[in-house]
Amino acid sequence: MKSRLERIREISEKLLETPCARVAKLWEELGNYVVRCNLCERRCVIPPGMRGMCGARYNHGGTLYVLTYGNISSISNNPMSKKPFYNFFPDEYALTIGSWGCNFACPWCQNWEISKHSVVNCNYLSPSAFIDLISKYGASGTSFSFNEPSVTLFEYSLDVMSLAKKKGYFNTYVTNGYMTREAVKLLIEHGLDAVNIDIKGCEGTIERWIGADQRVVWRNARYFKENNVHVEITTLIIPGVNDSEQCLRSIARKIKNQLGVRTPWHVTRYFAAYKALDHGLPASTPIETIELARKIGLEEGLEYVYIGNIPNHPGENTYCPKCGRIIIRRSGLWNVKVMIKDNHCPYCGNELAITFRNKNGKVIHWNPANDIYSIK
Repeated sequence: MKSRLERIREISEKLLETPCARVAKLWEELGNYVVRCNLCERRCVIPPGMRGMCGARYNHGGTLYVLTYGNISSISNNPMSKKPFYNFFPDEYALTIGSWGCNFACPWCQNWEISKHSVVNCNYLSPSAFIDLISKYGASGTSFSFNEPSVTLFEYSLDVMSLAKKKGYFNTYVTNGYMTREAVKLLIEHGLDAVNIDIKGCEGTIERWIGADQRVVWRNARYFKENNVHVEITTLIIPGVNDSEQCLRSIARKIKNQLGVRTPWHVTRYFAAYKALDHGLPASTPIETIELARKIGLEEGLEYVYIGNIPNHPGENTYCPKCGRIIIRRSGLWNVKVMIKDNHCPYCGNELAITFRNKNGKVIHWNPANDIYSIK
């Protein structure tokens, strides 16, 4: 019987013969055919014949290959509210894809069927074919999501995003944000327009759950915003992990102090998945806890705090931060009504941090970097 390592090597070598395998970006040879991957901040040192922690990158004879280039596990035309992006083209759709693998160890993973399994087959979709599907399904842009795209679809997304920009489409990432600075720069250079980043919890406690340094994520979130990439933050609120008032206030204050008060914060209800129950976590988060998180975010001065995973809750709507009137009404994820004509509240004239397309088809831009510049 073959060992696990032998099976991994055999599968990987077969994948090298498919279009899903490409020489990876951001790596270096350390000698004796050993390589270091410099895509995420784990910077895995990978001996020949082995994969990195994410399961998507394989060392073949001293050359690092990605085995998930255009290797699609999931594809759907999703409303922006599902990403979630509430302040970026809120009533439009993005053709969304995922692959296999992840570089975090979250035991509650909502997409564990693809994120916790390493790639074994090639299900290839070329960048040009993906772009053609955007038009076919009436989407307005791309989204790389579902599992962790930064370690599985990175090279592919660079090629897709460049093509998408030429066609006038926008590009988005939904990510844990654990990329190296080099990776972040390449994403920006190739046309990334918006990113939703998971802030899993608070420093000193979250590390044992995810196996990563959350400070890296905050660093990257700020760098994205400084470079005019729209940033929204999501926190899955989990009892016993990140639901204390102290932790929630800490996250809200960091968003305010590092990213600016206009950065949307999505506080999302958790339901047990993957190995959550095995780790003693509860079946779900009480609705009252999510409502408290939103209240804390608003008390700390954030202008856009949204409730997620509680359908038809008033906290799904977008309200003018100054007068409190509804300016974007949501009834679930698919029924979104934008009630503004430009970046100013129609009731009080307050400036709004929203990028959208008005009824005449004109894109009304809000510069995300403005929020960074406003921080004293």
